[in-house]
Amino acid sequence: VASNTTEERMPKYCLSVLFFLVVATSANRHTNNAVNKRSPNATFGRPRRYLSTGDLSGTSTRLSFINRGGQQATTPRTPPSPTQTQPPPNTMTTKPDSSGGLPDTVKLLIGAGGIYASFLYYGSLQEDVFRYTSPTDSATFKAAWFLQVLEALANVIIGFVGMQLMGATPNIPKQMFAISGASQVSAKACTSLALANGLSFPVATLAKSGKMAPVMAGSLLLGGATYSFREYLQVAAIIGGTAIVGLGKKKGGSNSLLGVLFILGSLVLDGVTAGFQKRLKMATAKAGVKPKPYDFMFWTNLFMMLTALVFAGGLGELTSGVSFCVANPEIMSKIIKFALCSAIGQSFIFYTIANFDPLILSTVTTTRKIFSVLLSIFLKGHSLSLMGWSGIALACAGIMSELQAKAAGKAKAH
Repeated sequence: VASNTTEERMPKYCLSVLFFLVVATSANRHTNNAVNKRSPNATFGRPRRYLSTGDLSGTSTRLSFINRGGQQATTPRTPPSPTQTQPPPNTMTTKPDSSGGLPDTVKLLIGAGGIYASFLYYGSLQEDVFRYTSPTDSATFKAAWFLQVLEALANVIIGFVGMQLMGATPNIPKQMFAISGASQVSAKACTSLALANGLSFPVATLAKSGKMAPVMAGSLLLGGATYSFREYLQVAAIIGGTAIVGLGKKKGGSNSLLGVLFILGSLVLDGVTAGFQKRLKMATAKAGVKPKPYDFMFWTNLFMMLTALVFAGGLGELTSGVSFCVANPEIMSKIIKFALCSAIGQSFIFYTIANFDPLILSTVTTTRKIFSVLLSIFLKGHSLSLMGWSGIALACAGIMSELQAKAAGKAKAH
């Protein structure tokens, strides 16, 4: 568990990191504008299709065709003349750095370092919140929807600030944002409810890595899709490894059936959310708009917050959550840091996908989950038997195999 010194420094650290990220993003944007003014027909950075950024800890927002710095391409790419030097074949996974901004290595350190720092601490805080026991009456925190309200609120604030800096996109189809946001926050709430009802953090994190399972099931039943034998093995390894970890705990109690049901519900909602995000992408294309990263962050989290408010109010969690935090100020500080880490982490995700290939982001977020599991085991007192460790190895092998398959497909595409 983090020391008191680290806990005291985290709010200043989070604010300093956010300030640095905003300055770096703004610098890239102004540099691009200056270059475009000097060469109005030049367009730097190949438009890319971005993947969903699903995470136990973060938002699963699907972005489409965003230029570096989060700007939309407003001028067509002019074909080079015969005398112009042609660029070499695309062998890099980073976007070309033609604007004279920060080197790609520095950008990668900023993006990946920010994601790791924010979400590793985010996961630790999430586990601390649901393992917290009140010293007065031994009560535990159960207000999962109230927690989602605060987390989404932090993302709305950061998204609004980023939207003002980068410029808002008009005429966005908000109906699909509302549907996608409601589905997304429901998946996150189910994950929190799983933790609140006894499911251990390592098991929950590994289980969320198997979100491809409901997507595959839905595609097989409804879409007639086909998958390779390797893809079936990858999903089976993640699910089987997660189950083995759940059965291989030496101490600390067993994972409750209710917690398992909630994490299964979260996985199903992840699959539903993926379908809604595809429809959102189609709706924005039909409307002729290309939302920027912070547009996605603001509007998605706004509707997530409104949905969470409805559920929290209807279930009485607004009053019970506030009362618990007032009676236990220690947990309130953890919740505030938790929400800030979520918002800052999402900003680093958007920064990374605006400057690098989606495979880079997938690599960072996938390995982050593995490190979150290992840190939780070593720092939070989870003791595993040999069978439990074999489950960790099996699940991680499935996760890394899936990542390697994506890398191979990317290389083949080029």
